[in-house]
Amino acid sequence: MVEKTILIVGTYDTKEAELTYLAEVITGQGGLVKTMDVSVLGDPNQPTDISKHDVAEAVGSSIDAAIASGDENTAMQIMGAGAATLALAQYRAGSIHGVIVLGGTMGTDLALDLCSALPIGVPKYVVSTVAFSALLPPDRLPADVQMILWAGGLYGLNGICKASLSQAAGAVLGAARAVEPPTSTRPVIGMTSFGKTVLRYMVDLKPALESRGFDVAVFHATGMGGRAFESLATEGAFAAVMDFAPQEVSNHLFGGLSAGATRMTGAGRSATPQMIAPGCHDLVDFVGWQAVPDKLRDRPVHAHNRLLSSAVLSDSERRQVADALCDKLSTARGPVAVLVPQGGCHEWDREGADLHDSAALAAFCDHLMANCPANASLHPLDGHINDQMFIEKVLEIFDGWLADGTVSRG
Repeated sequence: MVEKTILIVGTYDTKEAELTYLAEVITGQGGLVKTMDVSVLGDPNQPTDISKHDVAEAVGSSIDAAIASGDENTAMQIMGAGAATLALAQYRAGSIHGVIVLGGTMGTDLALDLCSALPIGVPKYVVSTVAFSALLPPDRLPADVQMILWAGGLYGLNGICKASLSQAAGAVLGAARAVEPPTSTRPVIGMTSFGKTVLRYMVDLKPALESRGFDVAVFHATGMGGRAFESLATEGAFAAVMDFAPQEVSNHLFGGLSAGATRMTGAGRSATPQMIAPGCHDLVDFVGWQAVPDKLRDRPVHAHNRLLSSAVLSDSERRQVADALCDKLSTARGPVAVLVPQGGCHEWDREGADLHDSAALAAFCDHLMANCPANASLHPLDGHINDQMFIEKVLEIFDGWLADGTVSRG
């Protein structure tokens, strides 16, 4: 077995001892390392494999230019862009199999750029003094990043911080040895959903699509799941997309658990055939253990569990969601089918359920259908998204795409 090489990234002018310790742990376990210096002002005692000058020059800049900016934020953004460019190049060349980045707020900011540049399946670990902090915006977190809090490690080595560093070093090497990259001998359908208590179509659709020769990857659309979904959709990793839980669009509009502004655009950019349904469009998710945000008060709220609660949108807000969905789909370069289940879009809005509002649902569906872009085929459905008829319509459209070559098994 070819041993795995881990890229170690950090500011070697201030954290050389800690970064060297990471390297010693990895090599002590039989791994290999490459080192990258992202310092600006100082120099390491020993040269790194990739120097700070290499990093700055990778994006057409220089260390002198970074210093001349007179602003540490500007300087580190230069280094972040260069580090991301070089890390991706190293991975594509087969020179590295995983990455570990060490830092405080500055290093973590850079780490998010670097790790976001690497595909899903590349082990990426961040050792940070602000791991899991509210300082880290969800839309900048790579979909499969791993983090560990660098406890007691702001300055200098000690027994406490070594516990964090050694765990992270062992974890990234172990991940590089064990990882199975997202490859398949069968084409993959990308699907979004929530748990079966809310949306259930995947239970029947998954085996039905598998019987047609496809693998099905279902993404939990609670922010990070949508980030992973969009990343792969943008790359053209899916034979087709079934985005039936685009609630993260609503979340982004109204301050909920966002997957970023680009949610529901990846398939369109890569010309991937996509089916869309407005599952949970009327809800905005927020952190259940925090107070209800001011702008979401004075409306019905459903507590899903102690982590997650959902507030119901007003009629005007639902129209904004419909407009956003239509705007995003209007730019799609591939086939688009829009399914509109007029009987309801999640289990909590069924007749008799806590969040049922037939007038608001009808107004949303009418607005969505009236503004559906010309490049999309529209499929109004007289039923609920969790009914069998929804599944049957999805498979009818999909089988049509198979028959006319829109979707291929090859």
